[in-house]
Order: sequence, then C-alpha cells, then structure tokens
Amino acid sequence: MGLTKTDLFTEEQNAIAIIAKAFGHPARVAILQHLVKANECINSDLVSELGLAQATISQHLKELKAMGIIQGTIAGTSMNYCVNQTKWSEIQQTLNGFFDQLDCCSDNSCC
Repeated sequence: MGLTKTDLFTEEQNAIAIIAKAFGHPARVAILQHLVKANECINSDLVSELGLAQATISQHLKELKAMGIIQGTIAGTSMNYCVNQTKWSEIQQTLNGFFDQLDCCSDNSCC
C-alpha cells in the first residue's frame, strides 16, 4: 500500500480527513459520547461501560489523545479523561465550515 500524498491536498482537506479518522471507529465514537455525556473528567472503568477489552479501549484512547480530542491526567494509579473543549470547538468549526459549503437546493434539480 502506498503512502498518502497529503501534500497534494489543502490544510482544510487534511484536517477533515484526520477528524474523520478519529470518528471512523464506533468504539471511539462511543468513548467520546460517554465523555461528552459525563461532561467532566472521568476515571470510571470504560471496560464496564462499553463492554470492550481494556487493551481495545486503551488503543482507542491513545488515538483520541494523540489527536488532542481528549486529555488525560494521572490520578494515583488511574487516568482521568475528559474532552479537550478547545479541540472539540475547533473540530465543530471545521466540520460546520465543510457542511455549510453546500447551498441546499430546494428544487432538487441535481441528479
């Protein structure tokens, strides 16, 4: 498999692709939904909440943390995780800008 030639695309296109990758797995979406619903830093056992193996959850948390969507802090022997609200707002603005590009056609004249 070849390398993706990200330099061929705009900064916005690359940013949207990175966001899509973060939301591209249902486990990551479930983790984010859980964190958003909690609306605070949590250190609860996501294994019992989501029914996934600890290793699986750890891998998805690592991906989300690497993208900056979540933050984690060490509290004793456990980690506390929460949504990085600054990054969340940036993602929202990026996606809103992308979706707002389409002038909704009320006459359905296309295709």
